[in-house]
Amino acid sequence: MSQTAFFSNAVTRLFGTRLPIVAGGLMWLADADYVAAASRAGIIGFITAATFPEPQALRAEIRRCRDLCEGGPFGVSVSMLPKLVPGEKTLQVLRLIVDEGVKFVETSGRSPEAFMPLLRHAGVRVLHKVPDVRFAVKAAALGVDAVAIVGAECGGHPGLDMVGSFVNAAWAESHLEIPYLIGGGIGHGSQLAAALAMGASGVIVGTRFVVAEEVWAHAGYKRRLIEAEPTDTDLCMQSVRNTVRTLRNETTAAVKEMEAQKPDVTIQDLMPLVAGEIGRNAYVTGDWSRGLLAAGQSLAFVDRIEPLADIVGRFERDMRQALARVAFN
Repeated sequence: MSQTAFFSNAVTRLFGTRLPIVAGGLMWLADADYVAAASRAGIIGFITAATFPEPQALRAEIRRCRDLCEGGPFGVSVSMLPKLVPGEKTLQVLRLIVDEGVKFVETSGRSPEAFMPLLRHAGVRVLHKVPDVRFAVKAAALGVDAVAIVGAECGGHPGLDMVGSFVNAAWAESHLEIPYLIGGGIGHGSQLAAALAMGASGVIVGTRFVVAEEVWAHAGYKRRLIEAEPTDTDLCMQSVRNTVRTLRNETTAAVKEMEAQKPDVTIQDLMPLVAGEIGRNAYVTGDWSRGLLAAGQSLAFVDRIEPLADIVGRFERDMRQALARVAFN
């Protein structure tokens, strides 16, 4: 099979993609340019709705993405994590997505149960992202089309149980009948081959794609990711039951110190250090010393700035080489 051939399985058929790879939603970074680049590369990406908090801005970005994709698949990622502001906007966001005719939605943060009737009625296919197999089983019972299970190695929020991706990949096989993807530390095609062998239908990738040319983050920030090792990430915010894995920097040190010194620390206490706009500034300026900057252990494979299509091409090449190594004759 050539490297331009379609790889047909449950995930590629669900999304209409050439390869069973999902470009995970990257807060502040997953805009129309990134998502359309994923679509053109034969995979699917999701605009992060929270990056565009004003409804008209999100609507405009969806329309821009549709134009750039030229008929290719794309979706919108909706984080349902509790917000520290009055009001619940998830339903409004999902209604806007439905109104725009978006075919695919990635949900995360809490159960999508309350929103499934709306999405089902509109024919939207739902990928629900979870940090644990037990939550994947619950989501499957609600009727989602697929689940993405992210392990302890992932950048961002790995959950509280901290089960690794290699275990999740095999563990889920005996618990799920719907397609599932594995995320967390995924940055090489051989890992995709392994996930497929263990029963997964694909992988979800985040950190590895941040250095793509189509991602608008500052070149200085991307260079730091290229220089970093998997050991250059850190975990914090466990005390407020919101564990996050990020690039180790001044902010992670300060947060961990505050958590150690104040056993009853609250997320409101931490907000002056961890507010999202602080992290966004790193992407704008390249100064990675401050902010919680999601980064997973797939930093091991981040080696150059290049077009997303080239990263995906290497992913595919390495996947096929790995599959060939274990082929039985």
